[in-house]
Amino acid sequence: MSKVALVTGGSRGIGAAISKALKQAGYTVAANYAGNDDAAKAFTDETGIKTYKWSVADYDACAAGIAQVEAELGPIAVLVNNAGITRDAMFHKMTPQQWKEVIDTNLTGLFNMTHPVWTGMRERKFGRIINISSINGQKGQAGQANYAAAKSGDLGFTKALAQEGARAGITVNAICPGYIGTEMVRAIDEKVLNERIIPQIPVGRLGEPEEIARCVLFLASDEAGFITGSTISANGGQYFI
Repeated sequence: MSKVALVTGGSRGIGAAISKALKQAGYTVAANYAGNDDAAKAFTDETGIKTYKWSVADYDACAAGIAQVEAELGPIAVLVNNAGITRDAMFHKMTPQQWKEVIDTNLTGLFNMTHPVWTGMRERKFGRIINISSINGQKGQAGQANYAAAKSGDLGFTKALAQEGARAGITVNAICPGYIGTEMVRAIDEKVLNERIIPQIPVGRLGEPEEIARCVLFLASDEAGFITGSTISANGGQYFI
């Protein structure tokens, strides 16, 4: 029986690429999404991957959604915490609501999703937790104090939880993408993209969602069992840590 993988934010952008790659590699995939029903339906029609709707910012919704996935597909062996939002503003203009929404989804969402699967993974002596952080969680970014704080927190969460899971056969790792050619990034003004963003990337181009997906496939594999608490920086050489 194939292993079950759950990808949050799994029907669009980087998450969709991850979901597709995991399915192609033989996993049974469930893709969580928060609100875009039309995109989720189109994704399922295209790929055959089942989608499940709930907010990762809501612990009870996560627990119920995970229970549904496991009842329908089987125990979750791989969890990819990919869901994320932005509410960008310079700090002097940032509202408490903008701060809270980003922290609740991008940081607390990791707790809400990982906590309900943790006991089962410990009992089965196997698990793969893969957290999608960001280059801006490593280096910071003006106008993103909320986002950078959350994504940096994801890395601390990864390192701490890796130490708890190691003896139970659970690895916990993070990936920090740089600028990836998703629909959101490609919607940036072409002049800004070509004159301000791409020149900062030594390889001279945006990354592709599939390149992040390949990192996930490796970390999810049995061959990556000795790698835990690590961060893969997939940013085209834009930032080294």
